[in-house]
Amino acid sequence: MGSPTRDTPQSTSRLSFDAFVKGILARDRTVLSRAITLVESQLPSDRQLAEQLVDEILPHTGKSIRIGITGIPGVGKSTFIEAFGKHLTALGKRLAVLAIDPSSQKTKGSILGDKTRMNDLSKDDNAFIRPTSAGESLGGVANYTREAILLCEAAGFDVIIVETVGVGQSESQVRNMVDFFLLLMLGGAGDELQGIKKGIMEMADGIVITKADGDNLKRSTQAQSDFKHALHLFQPPESGWTTKVLISSAIEHRGIDETWSMIEDFRSFTLRNGFLESQRDDQNKTWFHSSINNLLRSEIFNHKSIQQKIKEMEQKIESGEIHPGAAARLVVNDFLNLMAS
Repeated sequence: MGSPTRDTPQSTSRLSFDAFVKGILARDRTVLSRAITLVESQLPSDRQLAEQLVDEILPHTGKSIRIGITGIPGVGKSTFIEAFGKHLTALGKRLAVLAIDPSSQKTKGSILGDKTRMNDLSKDDNAFIRPTSAGESLGGVANYTREAILLCEAAGFDVIIVETVGVGQSESQVRNMVDFFLLLMLGGAGDELQGIKKGIMEMADGIVITKADGDNLKRSTQAQSDFKHALHLFQPPESGWTTKVLISSAIEHRGIDETWSMIEDFRSFTLRNGFLESQRDDQNKTWFHSSINNLLRSEIFNHKSIQQKIKEMEQKIESGEIHPGAAARLVVNDFLNLMAS
């Protein structure tokens, strides 16, 4: 039997397909918020509507600049994004911030609540901030962030920022959905190069040393020099772009304008050499493959017969009768046989 009692409340309260499309294209923030909630839903009926909605608004997407922002804990991501965002809206840009929060393991809800950490920006008419729980998604990136980006683009936002939780794995996932990847770092926090993985630095299109004010200005300038030197040791990126290292102070508004100029220069550079288009093509293929993996996993784990098989295999793993790899193969084989019959 199905679960109509779970579907009914959601179905009766949600908007119609046409209302979603019209509201998004009319730049209605309330409808946009509800549409993002829809694409995050795990209910099969919601997933079907979400896929149809994204297909419908697709011709109205792709015109924004997509920016990923990450950094070590304490680097001041929210403070920087607020100052940077206010700068963009002052220029007449419409900004959407998709802030991926770590999830509470008890409630599965957002812990940090970026909307409260960017109080001034959240009141800006040209800004839209959406804190999203990372849930069980690998590395802290919400499962449907890509769909949320497209919805925001269709709603007329010029700049989309995806803020990661900065826990390691999330960086590579965000890198695969944005145009420009910005790494925030601190100066004067010990050995600057010790606390950041080489792989993350290699992914960065730009590095900004934050909190470069007061007594920390000299240390930040030294860190800038250190990072510039370190980047010379890396292989040149596929884009042909030379990674820039800037210093900034959100309090003194230092380096904010320079950061935006850097991103605009990157966009112009990669549009001219064709990298921006090819990168988005590659990202869509990555999205396609990851969607297949997610759908197959969902089909397997939600199949009642397979659920019993999984429980059986878990018991055998616990008793040492079988190793996890072989157990997984048996589960998949059973699923394939069921699908073939």
